[in-house]
Parts: sequence; structure tokens; C-alpha cells
Amino acid sequence: MANSGLQMLGFSLSLLGLIGLIVGTIMPQWKMSAYVGDNIITAVAMYEGLWMSCASQSTGQIQCKVYDSILQLNALQATRALMIVGIIATVAGLGVACMGMKCTNCGGDDKTRKSRIAMTSGIIILIGLCSIIACSWFAHDIIQAFYNPFTPVNSFEFGSAMFIAWAGAFLAVVGGCMLAASCPRGKSSPRYPMSKAPSSTKEYV
Repeated sequence: MANSGLQMLGFSLSLLGLIGLIVGTIMPQWKMSAYVGDNIITAVAMYEGLWMSCASQSTGQIQCKVYDSILQLNALQATRALMIVGIIATVAGLGVACMGMKCTNCGGDDKTRKSRIAMTSGIIILIGLCSIIACSWFAHDIIQAFYNPFTPVNSFEFGSAMFIAWAGAFLAVVGGCMLAASCPRGKSSPRYPMSKAPSSTKEYV
């Protein structure tokens, strides 16, 4: 029963992590303009994401533009790929988990086989570690540019989308670990041989 609860909790965390990964990947607020100079009153705030860059005006109007050329994106392409791989792995792992969880009827009635399927789904979801690598890589680039003396005054800092993607990747990995922990348990064999009961029948000559 405890193993079934662990599977349910792992599945729920992985599902929440998947939602966070998708939302974080789509949102354009991966990095936002940081004004560290003397003049902090600005009329336009800049946002940049994995797919587009946006400008938010003080009037509330937001204009977004998709990146024109992929040749100028450099490391952004690798971040895109790692995030997409993490999303695909989490979706595939959740699909496999539906067949291996004890609370479902898929995958047959063999409890040992279902536990192995659930463990396999957790291992697949653990590929979501590449999403954590992508967020950390992107954050490293932002930090380097922020402290670079040749960077303009209006540099960039962490945006909300990156924190959402970070949280989603962490939840997916934790959920995958819980599913992978549902290892099949073999039947325990007795340590000592069972002694045969004495026969109640007696032979008479």
C-alpha cells in the first residue's frame, strides 16, 4: 500500500513538473532588462525568451517578435533542444507510468512486472535532468553577461520563466526518483527448511 502511495505521489509531482516545463519553455520572460545605472525610470522593459523577444511599455502594451535567424542564437539553440528533450522524456515517462502503477488496470495483473514498468518510467523521467542543465546553462550566461565590464548598462537578469522551468524540472526529477524507487520485491524464501510433520499413522505387524 505504501508503494502504491509512493507511485501516486511520484506521478503527481512529475505531472506538475511537466506543466511547469511546458509553461516555462513557452514564456518569453527567461531574462528581463535590469537597469543598474543611476537612471532607473524607464519607459520600456525588455524580455527575452527561447523563442522570441518582447518589449513592454509603461502603458501596458507588449510587443513581441520571433527571432529572425537561428544563426545568431548560439547557445540558445542548445537550451531549446535540452528543454524539448526534457518535456518529451517526461511525457513518455508518464505514459509508461500509467501502465505500471498499481492503481491502473493496464499492463496486466502481474505485480512484479507492473513494478518494473513503473521503475522504468521513473528512469525515463530522470532524463529531465537535461532541463535543469539547460536552465543552469542559461543562468550562467546571464550572470557572465551581467558582470562583464563591456556589457551595456541596461543588462539582463533572471526572468520568471526560468524559475518556473527550474521548478518544473526539479519536480519532474523528484517524481521520477519516486517512481524509480518502486522496485519489484521478490518473494522471501524461508531461512530454514520446513520440517515435515510426524506421520500420525503407525504400522502394525
